[in-house]
Amino acid sequence: MIPPAFDYARPSSVDEAVRALADAGEDAKVLAGGQSLLPLMRLRLAFPDLVVDVGRIPELRGVREDGDTLVIGAMTTHHDVIGDPLVRRHAGLLAAATATVADPAVRHRGTLGGSLAHADPAADLPAVVLALDGELVAQGPRGRRTVPAREFFVDYLQSALEPDELLVEVRLPKADGWGFHYEKFHQSAQAYAIVGVAALVRRDNGRIAEARVGLTNMGSTPLRASATEHALPGAGDPQAVAGAARSAAEGTQPSQDTSASPEYRAHLARVLTRRAVLAAAGMG
Repeated sequence: MIPPAFDYARPSSVDEAVRALADAGEDAKVLAGGQSLLPLMRLRLAFPDLVVDVGRIPELRGVREDGDTLVIGAMTTHHDVIGDPLVRRHAGLLAAATATVADPAVRHRGTLGGSLAHADPAADLPAVVLALDGELVAQGPRGRRTVPAREFFVDYLQSALEPDELLVEVRLPKADGWGFHYEKFHQSAQAYAIVGVAALVRRDNGRIAEARVGLTNMGSTPLRASATEHALPGAGDPQAVAGAARSAAEGTQPSQDTSASPEYRAHLARVLTRRAVLAAAGMG
């Protein structure tokens, strides 16, 4: 299908992009890598009056360090995230999970910020950034503000971004010394995860001292498996991990669709959490 007619702006700076969004109000959409927006427009599920293409704003790309924090520009592509040495050293979970996104063509065009701003709970990276205790920085007419990942994802395809705000960067505390693993179940390489689990584990004296577990596609937003996180400290063998993983679906509201029932998704969450934590802890 062909999308409805729309105006097009290609700003060269963040300030210029914010002005375009503010002038258009709620009738504008930001075009990043285009891997989510363009299909919606072609299906006429999204019909903006103005598309603001931020692809030529250099300040939105790249990875840098800021003390104990890793700062990733919102327009950094999945491909660049995977290969960046700083990401691989300090946020290995993000690099590993990003390598499972769709296929090489999508990874070369899609962006970290675009995936997060789209706020699809079936996408891999929102749950990963949630597990990493990330923060998202937005810029609008009123200046910049920082939103914790736990507050950024509001509902299905809804984020905390205001219509006149642009996601400019993602800030991740360095996770040096933590084991990590991303495990997901999907029907094909290009398909969204039916369920995914992002696990971070810190060990001390052979036992799990702390764990973070993010869940993909277990509700209208990415979620943390809080009950499992609270049960894991002190676990020192696969049996203890399996016991903690049995509570992974607590507090979730998985959807019913043609791919899986809520009960099946809950089962997958428990199984994949056990696998992901064991792998992250080096017990697998």
